[in-house]
Amino acid sequence: MIADSIPSYSVQELNTSVGALLERGFAPRFLVHGSALRPQIKKGHLWLTLSDGNASITVVCWASRLQLMNFVPTEGEGVTVVGKLNFWAARANLAVQAIDLRPSRSTIERRFEAVKERLSKEGLIDPSQQRPLPPVPERIALLTSVPSSALADMLRTAQERWPLTELLVIPIPVQGDVAPRICSVLDHLAQNIETLGVNAVVLARGGGSREDLMVFDDEPLCRLIARYPVPVVTGLGHEDDLTVADLVADFRAATPTAAIVSLLPSRTAALQFIGQCRMQLGHYQTWRLNREQERLTQRRDALRRVTPTTVVADRRERLKRRRELLTALSPERWLTRGFATITDNEGHLLQSVADTSPSKPLVIHLSDGDIDVSTVRIRKKS
Repeated sequence: MIADSIPSYSVQELNTSVGALLERGFAPRFLVHGSALRPQIKKGHLWLTLSDGNASITVVCWASRLQLMNFVPTEGEGVTVVGKLNFWAARANLAVQAIDLRPSRSTIERRFEAVKERLSKEGLIDPSQQRPLPPVPERIALLTSVPSSALADMLRTAQERWPLTELLVIPIPVQGDVAPRICSVLDHLAQNIETLGVNAVVLARGGGSREDLMVFDDEPLCRLIARYPVPVVTGLGHEDDLTVADLVADFRAATPTAAIVSLLPSRTAALQFIGQCRMQLGHYQTWRLNREQERLTQRRDALRRVTPTTVVADRRERLKRRRELLTALSPERWLTRGFATITDNEGHLLQSVADTSPSKPLVIHLSDGDIDVSTVRIRKKS
C-alpha cells in the first residue's frame, strides 16, 4: 500500500470529520431509554449516565433546558431521553444532549406504589373513611388550569345540571413539578373554607400522558387531600388513569366532567320529580274534596233527620208502632175473643188450681164485665 493513497488527518481534522459524519448520518432528534446512574448537577447543568445494563452513554441537560423540565430523575430511575447527539471535537467526547426527560412507565409505577403503600399503612387510603358528598351543594371550588377544555366542560355541565350551585374557579398549575404550588393553594382555601361557604372541592385535570399526572402522586399533596376539611372529588386524566390523589379523595371520577356530575343533582330529574309531586297533590286534592263533599252530604242528611218536625214525626211513628204492639199483646184483645181471666178477691191472677180452694170466692173477668163466683170443686188433671 502506498502511503500517499491513505487519507491523512491531524487530530483536529479527524475529530471534525467524525463530528460532521455524525451530524450528516444520524437523526437530529431521537428517543433513548435506560436507567439514570449517578445524576448530578454541576454549575446548573444536569449530568448522568444512561444505561440499559449492556451499554452506557453520557447524557447532559443544559441549565437553560433543565429549568423547563417537569421531571428530574434520581439514582436508578427509568427515564426516556428526548435528545440529539453532542460530539465535542476537541476531546472526541460523545454524549446525548437532553432536550426533554420523561419518566419511564416503571418509574411512574414505582413512585405510585411507594406513596400508596406508605399512606395505606397510615390509614389514609381507606374506602370506609370516605365522606358522603353533599346532596345539593351551595358552592363548589373548582381547582384546575385556567383556561382549559376541562374547565369549559365542567362549567357547561354545571349550568346544564344545576345552575343554582355557585362555582368558585381557582386556577392551579397542573403540568410539571408543581405539587408545592397546588398544596399552597389548597392550604389557603382550607383556611378560608367556612368564610367562602365551600361545601366540596373538585381537583381536575384534562387528558394527558401518565407522566403528566405524576404530580398527583406527590406524597405531601395526597396527605393534604386526605385530611381536607370538606369532601374532595378528583377528575384527573382519563378513565384508565389512577393516581394516589384518586385513592385518598372522597370520590374519584373518571373525568373532570364526571366529577361535576357526581356532585350536582340533575335538573331534569328534579323537574320530573316535581311534576310527579304536583300530579299526586292534584289527585290528593280531588280525593280530599270529594271526601269532604260526601261528609257534608251525610251531615246535611243527618241534620235534616234531627229537625223538630222530623223528630216529632219520627217519635209519633215510634209511639204508634209501640201502641200497636201493646194492643196486639194486651189481654183485652184476648178477652174479646171469648177468653177470660180469673182472680181471687185480692186481685191475684190464678195460674193453677193450686191457687184456690173449695168455697173460696173468685172473680171471672170478661171483655164486657166481671162475674163473682165461688169454687165448688177442684179437679186436677191426671
